[in-house]
Amino acid sequence: MQLTLLGSGSSGNCAYLETGETRLLIDAGLSGRQIRQRLLSIGRAPEGLTGILVTHEHSDHVQGLTGLAKLRLPVYCNRLTREAIQASLQVQGDFRQFETGNTFDLGDTVVETFAVPHDAYDPVGFLIRTAGGNIGVLTDLGHATKLVIERVRQAHVLVLEANHDVAMLQNDPYRPWSLKQRILSRHGHLSNEAAAEALEQIVSAELRHLYLAHLSRDCNKPELAHRVVSERLGRLGASHVHVEMTQQAAPNATLTVDSQTALDGIQVTPTMEA
Repeated sequence: MQLTLLGSGSSGNCAYLETGETRLLIDAGLSGRQIRQRLLSIGRAPEGLTGILVTHEHSDHVQGLTGLAKLRLPVYCNRLTREAIQASLQVQGDFRQFETGNTFDLGDTVVETFAVPHDAYDPVGFLIRTAGGNIGVLTDLGHATKLVIERVRQAHVLVLEANHDVAMLQNDPYRPWSLKQRILSRHGHLSNEAAAEALEQIVSAELRHLYLAHLSRDCNKPELAHRVVSERLGRLGASHVHVEMTQQAAPNATLTVDSQTALDGIQVTPTMEA
């Protein structure tokens, strides 16, 4: 199993997952051109994709579907998300619908879907089961419900939102109070502290690798998010969890897991130049 966070932040979110038989994008929130360039930087191309998994319809998760539309790639999402995408992007495409809460096979992976609290029509999180381990995806949520925690507790690799620092958001002079209230609401985004609190309930002996994602450019700092979460993991005695920050401007190094040795075989390989 190979996982590459192609980019994550308030302007766009997209990850690439490759297994023996399957090549998936998880969200397509970068432009079609950026998705192509970043896939090329790891020796891949959009034409080789098996499909695209979509968490919800917000532009920072789906804008790249317009640029990829001519490839007619299967797009996996629920009905309300499909309708919202088609209304906003005027994209028809090859949509493959699932019902939120259902599980389905996709190549040699098993995709579990579950509802998350966010201000979208029917947003979901994913637990993707592969021979090399389970990947949990929680990129946008206002708070971690019992359902969310239960579903991702089996993750070996977790992508978790750490969107903002509360004080930085409250003091931001450019965001209106109404927007601040939306972000801080139970259907908005996780702060650094909220991410740490959620992680305290999620962490297990099986969780080995944590990506902190969807950081606000103006209302957070990577070193701040890393410190808050790492300190919480330290208090929990969870030194086995490696914490990595995602970036908006460039892909993270590829995480490679050997299925024969499972998570003991984790390696992180540098991203190749395009």
